[in-house]
Amino acid sequence: MSMTSKEIRQKFLDYFESKGHLILPSAPLVPQNDPSLLWINAGMTPFKPYFNGQATPPKTRIVTSQKCIRTNDIGNVGKTDRHHTFFEMLGNFSFGDYFKEEAIKWSYDFLVNEIELKQDRLWISIYKDDEEAFEIWKNKIGIPTERIVRMGKDENFWQIGTGPCGPCSEIHYDLGAEFGCSDNCDFGCDCDRYREVWNLVFTQYDYTEDGEYKTLPSKNIDTGMGLERLASIIQQVDSNFETDLFIPIIEFISEHTEYDYESSDEIKSAYRVIADHIRSVTLAIGDGVLPSNEGRGYIIRRVLRRAVRYAKKLDLKLPFLHRIVPVVVDIMGNEYTEIADKEEQIKKTIKSEEVKFQETLDQGMVILEELIDELEGEGREVIPGDEVFTLYDTYGFPKELTEEIAQERGYRIDSEGFEEAMEEQRARARAAQKDHDWSSAEIELFKELRDEIEMPEFVGYTQPECETEVVKIIKDNELVDSLSAGEEGQVVLTKTPFYAESGGQIGDKGALLSDDITVTVVDTQEKAELISHQVVIEAGKLSVGDKLTAKIQTDQRIYIRRNHTATHLLHQALRDILGEHVDQSGSLVTPERLRFDFTHFEAVSEEELKEIEERVNQVIRKNLEVEVLKTTLEEAKKMGAAALFSEQYDDEVRVIKIGDYSLELCGGTHVDAAGEINLFKITSEGGIAAGVRRIEAVTGKEALNYINQQEDILKEAAAALKANPEEVVEKIEKLQSKIKDLEAEVTKFKNKLADSQADEVASDIEEINGINVVLEEVEGLDAEGLRTMGDNIKEELDSGIIILASKLGEKVLFVSLVTDDLVDEGYNAGQIIGEVARVAGGGGGGRPDMAQAGGSQPDKLDAAFKKARELIAAE
Repeated sequence: MSMTSKEIRQKFLDYFESKGHLILPSAPLVPQNDPSLLWINAGMTPFKPYFNGQATPPKTRIVTSQKCIRTNDIGNVGKTDRHHTFFEMLGNFSFGDYFKEEAIKWSYDFLVNEIELKQDRLWISIYKDDEEAFEIWKNKIGIPTERIVRMGKDENFWQIGTGPCGPCSEIHYDLGAEFGCSDNCDFGCDCDRYREVWNLVFTQYDYTEDGEYKTLPSKNIDTGMGLERLASIIQQVDSNFETDLFIPIIEFISEHTEYDYESSDEIKSAYRVIADHIRSVTLAIGDGVLPSNEGRGYIIRRVLRRAVRYAKKLDLKLPFLHRIVPVVVDIMGNEYTEIADKEEQIKKTIKSEEVKFQETLDQGMVILEELIDELEGEGREVIPGDEVFTLYDTYGFPKELTEEIAQERGYRIDSEGFEEAMEEQRARARAAQKDHDWSSAEIELFKELRDEIEMPEFVGYTQPECETEVVKIIKDNELVDSLSAGEEGQVVLTKTPFYAESGGQIGDKGALLSDDITVTVVDTQEKAELISHQVVIEAGKLSVGDKLTAKIQTDQRIYIRRNHTATHLLHQALRDILGEHVDQSGSLVTPERLRFDFTHFEAVSEEELKEIEERVNQVIRKNLEVEVLKTTLEEAKKMGAAALFSEQYDDEVRVIKIGDYSLELCGGTHVDAAGEINLFKITSEGGIAAGVRRIEAVTGKEALNYINQQEDILKEAAAALKANPEEVVEKIEKLQSKIKDLEAEVTKFKNKLADSQADEVASDIEEINGINVVLEEVEGLDAEGLRTMGDNIKEELDSGIIILASKLGEKVLFVSLVTDDLVDEGYNAGQIIGEVARVAGGGGGGRPDMAQAGGSQPDKLDAAFKKARELIAAE
C-alpha cells in the first residue's frame, strides 16, 4: 500500500482519535516555559508538565504530529539515509489511562492492518527484564520468540536522572536481505536493513535518590515514530531523502545545478544537506526564531551557513536557498500554516543571511585553506583555537563549520583554545558594559536579608508618596545602624512608592523626609527580590527604625510613564507594519527618551518608519484608555498578551491593555490614557546585532524639542547654502554633481601620475628565486592608482611578480599582480598579498593574477616587504 506523507500523518491521527485520543496541533519548536531546552526535540517534550504532574492535561489520551529539531548529529546529515536536523514525530500519549497492553496492541494494529506492513518483517526489541511486554508481544500479538530480542538498559530503558522512568519496546522493520551489509547481517547490525520504526516507552517507575525503582501509582505511555522514516518504508524507497517530503526539494535544486543527484556520493550528500537544512530553517523562522549569535538563533545561523557552503559545492548561484522556501511551504504548509502565512518574511530573512555570509565566505575559505597549507608544511594536525575564533568572529564561520571542513582535509581544531578565546571576548564585553556592577558579597548580603525580613510593600502604582520605616541600612556591603550627613548607602523600607529598575524602566528618584532628616534617593534597584534605595544623606542622621515620608520625583515619573506606554504602542506598531516575527529583545525607558530593541532581518526603510510613527500617533490621538489587568499567566496567553514566555513569571501577572490595540505583560508604570503621551517621534533606527534592530524615540515636550532642533539645523544649512529651506535638497544635489566632476578630474590626474611613475618603478627590478620582482612603495596613490600603475608595469614585464604599496594616513594599501606564466607555476597573488598584509596588521585577497589588501600599521611596511621576499623565495 503506497501513501503520501500527508496521508500517513492524517491516518495516524485519525486512528488514535478513533481510540479516544484528543488530536492536538504541533507545539511551536521553541519550548514554552521550559528554559532547560533550546528546542522541542521529541514528541513528548511539550507534555513534560503532564508527565511530571505539574499540570493537568486536557484529556488523558492525546495524539500529535510534532515538529522537532535536533542538531547534535548534524555532521551525519547528508552522509546517511536517516539523519535529519528537522523531523516530524508521530506520537500517542496516555496520562494515567491505558498502559502497556493497549499501547502494544494499537501500535501493531496500526502498522499491520492500517498501513499494511508485513507482519513477518516486524522485529521487536524489549528491555531484558520486561516480562510483561514479552508476554504481550508473544502471546497476545503473536510475534515469534525469535523476533523478540531482549536488550540492556542502554538500549531499552528510558531514564534521565531521578524521577519517572521505565522500559521501552522498539518496533523494527526488516527491509530484506538486499538491504543488508553482508550474508551474516542480523538484527542489531548498524546497517539500515532493520529500520527502527516506533518506540513505545512505558513510564512505570520512579527512580529515587536512594537508587530504588518504585512503582508509580499512575503509569504513563509515551510513544514516538518518525514520519520521514515511516514514509520511506511505505513508499518503498532506499532513503528518507527519496520520500515525497524531500523529492520536490531535490528536484528544484537539480533544476539549478549542472551536477546530477546520483553523480557521486559527495554531490548526493550536498543535495541532502541543503534539502534537510532548508526545512529546519524555514520551520524555525516560521516559529519566530531569527539567525543571530546566541542560543537558538546561533543554531539556525549555523545550519543555514552550513547549507550555503554545500550550495557552493553544487555551484548554485547564491543567494539561492531562499528560493527553495516556496517548495517547503508547498510540501508542509497545509499542516504547519505558520510557514505559509510567513512565507515572504522567511524568504527575506534567509536571503539576508545568505548575502551577509556570502560576503565573507570566500575570504574565510582562503584564510582557512592557507592555515591548513601551513599546518601541512609544518607537519601539524590541529588548527589553533585562536585561528578558529578569528574565522568565527571576523568571517562568520561557526566553529562547527570550520571543524567539518578541517575533518574533510584530515585535520582537527583546538576546541579548548577556541572556547578560551571566546571567553576572553565575553570578559572584554562584560568589562565594557556599563550596567550595575554589583559585587557577589552585595548580592549574598541581600539574599540573607530576604530570608530575614518581610518583603517591602510597593505602593507606587497608585501612590506617589507614603509613610514608611527604615528596616535595614547598608554601607560598603555591610549592615550599619545609621548614616550621617554627607554619607551614602542603601536603605530597605517597610513600604515604598519607589519603582525599582525593571523591564527596561529605570528606577525612581526622590526623597525620604522627616522633621529633622533629609535624604535624597538617587536610584532604586531590585536586589534578591528586595527593593534597594540608593541614598545620600543631605541633613540629619538616618537610623534603622526611623519613620519618614517617602516621596518620588513626580515629574520624572510622569515622563517615564509616557515613554513606557509609548514603548508598548511602538512594539505593536512594529508588529503591524513589519510582521508578527517582531519580538522585543531589550528596552530602556528614561524620562528623556525610550529605546526599543527588536528582532528583524533588515534595516527598516524610511517609508516603514514614517508608517510606524504615524500608527503610534494615531493611537495617541484616539486617546485610548490604558487598563491594568491582573490575571494568571495561562489566562494572559489565552488573551493573546505579548510577553517573553520563555522567562519565568509569578502565578499572578500584570497585563497592560491599551484600548483594543495593545495587550502586553508588564510590571512598569503607565499613563491612564494614550493621549497623555501627546506626541511620538522616532529619532533613530539601526542595527545592533545580527537580526536585531534598535529604534530610539522621544515623546511629548522632548518630541517637540527634537522637531524644533531639526528645523534649526535645516535653517542653518539653508543659510550656509544661501538658499531657502525648501531649496536645500536641490542645492546639495548640484554641489554633489560638481564634486563628482572634480573627483573625476582628480582620478585622471592620479592615473597620469601613475603612468609617469610606472617606468621609473618598473626599472627597479630585483631577482628572487630566478623571478623578476617589483617591490615598491609609491607615494600619493589610492587603491585605484596602485592598480593602474600595477597594470602598466605588468604590460612591460614578460614575466614577474609586482607588489606595490602606498601609505595613506594611518593605513597602508597593497596591490599584487602575477603574470600568467607564473600563475601556471603556482604563484598566487591573493595568497601572497594576504600574508604580506597580515604583517602590517591587515588582510585581503583576490584572484591568482591580481589582488589587493590593506593594513592598519604602515610602520610595518618594511617587514611586510621582507615577508613578500620570503614567500617568493620559498615557492
